[in-house]
Amino acid sequence: MTVILAGDTIAAILRRAPVEQLEARMLIGHVTQLSRVQLITNAERVLNAAEAQQLATLFARRMAGEPMAYLLGEREFYGLSFQVSPAVLIPRPDTELLVELALQRLPQQGRVLDMGTGSGAIAIAIAHARPDAVVTALDVSEAALAVASANAHRHKARVECLRSDWFAALDGRQFDLIVSNPPYIVAGDRHLSEGDLRFEPIDALSDHADGLSALRIISEHAADHLSDDGWLLMEHGYDQAAAVRGLLAENGFGEVQSWRDLAQIERVSGGKKSRA
Repeated sequence: MTVILAGDTIAAILRRAPVEQLEARMLIGHVTQLSRVQLITNAERVLNAAEAQQLATLFARRMAGEPMAYLLGEREFYGLSFQVSPAVLIPRPDTELLVELALQRLPQQGRVLDMGTGSGAIAIAIAHARPDAVVTALDVSEAALAVASANAHRHKARVECLRSDWFAALDGRQFDLIVSNPPYIVAGDRHLSEGDLRFEPIDALSDHADGLSALRIISEHAADHLSDDGWLLMEHGYDQAAAVRGLLAENGFGEVQSWRDLAQIERVSGGKKSRA
């Protein structure tokens, strides 16, 4: 890797950057706190020793494959910027489908539960778009809930963050809508050792089994916490739509269907709780 020395200018560093140019600009902007335009107008700005060391470290981490979202500490989702860390999954554009479907089915002053919230992206996006909603976000990970709470505060979103192992801490509470992007990658799937997934929390990616364990638990117990005509919506793997529709039907949900993501892959499946 090119050695970054204190006293180098931004222009000189960009010429010798050991990573892709766009990523280099993003990392330099992160270290110097300069905007994209300011990087151009301040091309001859000299880095001090602390900045040079931080940038060299970030370049090395990126060359090792670490996701840009973790290096920068944030990722955009549904038009909002979210703090992320290795304690949570990186929000992805495909998951915006889950938010859109939820907003279409959310009644006025509706109660929403986001199960396995991670960074809080889904819950906060819903709360931000619908300030009238009462949104609860749960996760079993204290570290994830800390990130979600910080993001809720950042966007002034009214979201209750609750520590719970799935439904354990809900004590019979009822909701009009339940959404979840649970762990659904099959144990041993090769994708877990490729790309960004290598750095993301394994327990948020995989159920360490057939990929359906969490989806099965949610499908089996969601109706106990849904009001009549309430919806359950779950994100799942590219090849799991039929299996998830089967789980929903087995557990008494009606209007069961799947929706396609940006790549035209069936990515979210859901159903409506029938009236008692």
